[in-house]
Amino acid sequence: MPAPIAADQILRVPLLPVLAAQVVSVRRKAQQLPEPLGPRAGREGRGPRLRLLIAGDSSAAGVGAGRQQQALSGFLVARLARHYSVEWRLEATTGHTTQDTLEQLERLEGRFDAAVTALGVNDVTRAVTQQKFTALQTRLLDHLTNALGVRRVVVTAVPQMDRFPALPQPLAWVLGRQAARLDQGLKQVAATFPQARHLSVTFPDDPALAAPDGYHPSPKAYRLWADAAADLIRQA
Repeated sequence: MPAPIAADQILRVPLLPVLAAQVVSVRRKAQQLPEPLGPRAGREGRGPRLRLLIAGDSSAAGVGAGRQQQALSGFLVARLARHYSVEWRLEATTGHTTQDTLEQLERLEGRFDAAVTALGVNDVTRAVTQQKFTALQTRLLDHLTNALGVRRVVVTAVPQMDRFPALPQPLAWVLGRQAARLDQGLKQVAATFPQARHLSVTFPDDPALAAPDGYHPSPKAYRLWADAAADLIRQA
């Protein structure tokens, strides 16, 4: 039985002129932040060996931070290096969808103990359906846990796009509802893999948690995210 059509999906048709105008306006005014400088692989810490992979889109790449040390990779590695000898690698690119990341990781050689993924925003903006998104995420998790040998995957939730400061209403509401649908599918996929844990990071309403573009996390938000991901990795 097909899923019922949600209110935001119904209202997209009458709202289309407004939504189209807002998309054009957001793109015109958007501040294009670069991926941060700094290493994308390395070794840090002492203790048991931990091979760590971080993969995904611009948030995984650290956009919104000036250097990788102030981004997800930097904070996460620093936190884990208190307990492990961390051998880490960052495979993340601005604009990447789940499909893009899957193709990127299929070319990657090596084995890893833990992985953190961050995807979904670009799937939302490119109108990827929930059915296709969950199918791709299933393939991604299968590749991580089988071909790459990952024993703990922290699957970061699809961000709450309705809370992005850069997005006006009703565009924020429409994208936010689609993001929530994809994230519900993501939770279901993660639940089918014993190695996976879905991570929903609920940030407080603090302007300091958003980067200047109103679209990406700030270093303060990256630290909170890294702490939560590190806790899940250590539980394994």
